[in-house]
Amino acid sequence: MAQTNPHIKRVALLGAESTGKTTLARALALRFNTVWVPEYAREYMSLHPGEYTADDVEDIAREQLRNEDELAVRARGLLITDTEFITSAVWCEDVFGYCPKWISEKITEHRYDLYLLTSNDLAWVPDPVRVNSQRRDYFYNWYKRLLEQNNLPHEIIKGRYEARLMCAITAIRKHFGPLI
Repeated sequence: MAQTNPHIKRVALLGAESTGKTTLARALALRFNTVWVPEYAREYMSLHPGEYTADDVEDIAREQLRNEDELAVRARGLLITDTEFITSAVWCEDVFGYCPKWISEKITEHRYDLYLLTSNDLAWVPDPVRVNSQRRDYFYNWYKRLLEQNNLPHEIIKGRYEARLMCAITAIRKHFGPLI
């Protein structure tokens, strides 16, 4: 694991597909002059289209964490991640009917300082790796339930475009103060 500044605040985005997580992560990193960790699953699925296995999801989760650790050394105050272990756990449970124990354990072991749960108030935008246009509320509610069950600090992010970004900035400042 990479050596990171313990004063870096880690902010994880999660939410259903096509809810603006990547756009928001990129905009937050720009706004706070820091780095963001792209969702490795998108890259992986683009390179390996079609069917995937539980082993693939585990490999994706491991690579996501490795990328996060690698980028954390360049973070300035905040590290923004475009996904985290709750997403991996939900995906495994939904697709394969189980979640590997180590992924479930990472939800509590590798806690973020703040989770931003994106609302489903943006229109669905299809792309080659998205598959759940009719199940966004289902996933949103599942993510929210897991955040609450694990007592993880989170805020719901709503709004379109600039309003969504301002909602996220307000949430970050609420949790970390105006100096971030």
